[in-house]
Amino acid sequence: MNVAVIGGHKCSKRVYKIAQLTGSLIGDRGWVLVCGGGPGVMEAACKGAKSAGGLTVGILPSYDGAEANKFLDVRLPTGFGYARNILVARAADAIIAIDGEYGTLSEIAFALNPPKKLVVGLGTWDIKGVVKAASPKEAINCVEKHFNKRNNKK
Repeated sequence: MNVAVIGGHKCSKRVYKIAQLTGSLIGDRGWVLVCGGGPGVMEAACKGAKSAGGLTVGILPSYDGAEANKFLDVRLPTGFGYARNILVARAADAIIAIDGEYGTLSEIAFALNPPKKLVVGLGTWDIKGVVKAASPKEAINCVEKHFNKRNNKK
């Protein structure tokens, strides 16, 4: 399963720790972490996933991938700039949004458009369709519940 972690390329130390813990919980479950591949929330989530033995994929905005964080296993430079946000949203089975500004908002919007994906928010945009979580563990539990429910329907 692919789970995207989205959020700002700049973040506070507190948000960095939240993203790192979220990433480690994703890695613990053997899920693939997808992100925009840069610094901030993306780096923190990748660092956490790598520490737990997880696989990390960055869909990068530049042609050369120079902004890639050092915790990426797979670097996918696109040359699309912010337009790559749709690729991040579509490459994931579920999205966890942590903090973030307008780039994060665009990824949320792409994820909530049909076919709608689960978007779980940790201190991010308070908009219709985003399921609020109070902690990384609660966010991961929400994703697990969603996938268990979906997989039992098949």
